[in-house]
Amino acid sequence: MTATTSPAILSEDKAQSLLDYTVKMSSAEGVFVSIYTGEEFLSRFSENQIGQNISKTVFKLSITSYFGNKSASVSVTEFDEGAIASAVARSEELAKIAPPDPEWMPLLPPQTYDRRSPAFDEATATLSPLARAQMVQQACEIASKAGAEASGSLSAEASLYAIASSTGLSACNRSTEANFSLSARTGDGSSWTESTAWSICQLPIAQLAQQVVDRASASRQPRAIPPGVYPVILDGAAFADLLSWVIWGMDGRAADEGRSFMSIADGSGKPAGNRAGEQIFSPIVQVQRDPAHPLLRSNTFFGDGSSNNYLEIIKDGAPQTLSYSRYWAAQKGKEATGMFYPFVMAGSSESLADLIARTDRAILISRAWYVNYVNPKTSEVTGMTRDGTFWIEDGKIAYPIKNLRFNQILPDMLRDVDAVTEVKRYGSSVVPGVRVKAFNFTSITDSL
Repeated sequence: MTATTSPAILSEDKAQSLLDYTVKMSSAEGVFVSIYTGEEFLSRFSENQIGQNISKTVFKLSITSYFGNKSASVSVTEFDEGAIASAVARSEELAKIAPPDPEWMPLLPPQTYDRRSPAFDEATATLSPLARAQMVQQACEIASKAGAEASGSLSAEASLYAIASSTGLSACNRSTEANFSLSARTGDGSSWTESTAWSICQLPIAQLAQQVVDRASASRQPRAIPPGVYPVILDGAAFADLLSWVIWGMDGRAADEGRSFMSIADGSGKPAGNRAGEQIFSPIVQVQRDPAHPLLRSNTFFGDGSSNNYLEIIKDGAPQTLSYSRYWAAQKGKEATGMFYPFVMAGSSESLADLIARTDRAILISRAWYVNYVNPKTSEVTGMTRDGTFWIEDGKIAYPIKNLRFNQILPDMLRDVDAVTEVKRYGSSVVPGVRVKAFNFTSITDSL
C-alpha cells in the first residue's frame, strides 16, 4: 500500500485497500478494522441571522485486536503507514494485558447483506457554504417578515463506513444525510420543527419555516387548563421522541432479567420470560426495522458487521421479537437480531389537519421536551410539552394552552392509539402523528 493524503471521502476501493493492508499487518489471533471518513457541514443561525458556517473533514481508522477472550481497540486519524503500524502494535499490546471478557463472542464470518446501495446524493455531498447560507436566509426572511425570531441549524454530511476482519468479513457503505431544525418565537408564542432526508433537495425549507412561524403566532397568549388525563394528538416530531423510548425498552436481556415492561414474573416476583407475541398495544401499531424504506435508504450493516435487514418489530399491536445481542441470543437459543433501528411505524393517508378535523376534543402536542425515565421497568417517563400546545374542540384548533408536564407509561400510550396520520422522517425514524385516547398531565409549566 502507498500512503496518501486524506481526501474528503475515500472511494470504496481505496477504503477496502486500506482495510486489507491493516488486517495483514496484524499478528493477533483475530483483528477487526473499521474506517469512517467523510465531510460534515453545519450552519447555525439565531435572531434571524447566520452565526456559524463550518465544514469538517473526518477520518478515523479503528483497530480491535483479539487474543482469546481479551481485546483492546486503538484508533488513528492519519493515513500514514507508520501511524497505522503503531496503532496495530499498540492494540495488540493492550489486548494481551486486558481483562478477560466473560461475554466475549467470536468475530463474525463473512455475511450476506441486502443487495441495495444506501442513498448517496451528490448535491448533498458537495453542498457549498454559500448554498447553505442561502437556504438559511430563506427561512430567516420568512420569520422576519412575520415579526418572529428564528433560530436553528442546517446540516449535511457525506460519509463512508467500511469494515474488514481476519475472518474474511468485509463490507462498505456510502451515504448522505441532511437535517433542518427551526425554532421561531414571537412574544410569548413559540414553535419548532425538524426534518431529515438523505438529500438536501428533499428538505422543504420555505414550507417548514412558514408552518413554524404560523404556529408560533397562533400559540401566543396561551390559556391555562387544569392538569389531568386528556385525549391528545401528537405531531410526528413529538411522537418520534416518545416512541423511541418504547423501542429501546424492547431489549431481550432486560426483559428476561425482569428489568423491562416486556418482562413476565412468576408468583414470587422472579423473572419468568417475556411478553413477545402478546398483543399489548393497539392493533393500529405496526413497527418494522426497515432500512430500505424510501425515506431512509440507510446502511446495509451494523458496526459489528451484522446485517441491517428488514425485521417485523410490532405487528397488529403484538411485539414479534425482542432485540437480542449475539451474546444474549446464544444464551437463550435465539437468533441475534441486532439493534431495532432504523424503525418505521406505518401510517395512513390522512394529514395532521385531517385528524384534527375529526376529533371532538383533545390537546395537540407539537413537541415532547426533556423526556426522562421515571421508572425504566414500566417505561414510565416524564417530560413537558413545548413550542405550541393547543386545545382542540369540535374538529378545530380552538386556542393555545400553557405547557404541561406529563408522567406517562408509554406502553399504555401505544395501547390507546386510535388513529394515525401520514408518515414523515425524523432523524433515523419514520413515524406518523397519532391520536391517543388518554394521556396523563400532572402540572402546568412556565416554559414556552
